[in-house]
Amino acid sequence: MKTKPKAAALRVVFVTCGSVEEAHKIARAVVEQRLAACVNIHTAPVESIYRWKGKVETAREYLLLIKTNTRRLKSLEREVLRLHSYDTPEFLVLPVSYATRKYAGWLLECLS
Repeated sequence: MKTKPKAAALRVVFVTCGSVEEAHKIARAVVEQRLAACVNIHTAPVESIYRWKGKVETAREYLLLIKTNTRRLKSLEREVLRLHSYDTPEFLVLPVSYATRKYAGWLLECLS
């Protein structure tokens, strides 16, 4: 009997990068190491407005949407921090409330 994949274990991680080259480097590394099943790279820059060291800053960044699970989060975080050029890179984790059975199964298979 097949076990039902649990969407509750799935996570989407947001990471922004300063260049599309850095985004590609991080995406490829985490997928090759099975820390992520898939990474979407928003290749059109997003405009970020944020507070940094007491000043409001604006930057063009490239957004990564990383699909993983709870077991891989700490290792994924370490690898993103190791490869990232920012002092304090964005690493936001959102739970997945629902995924189709087939997609969740594929995602978990890619991580094993």
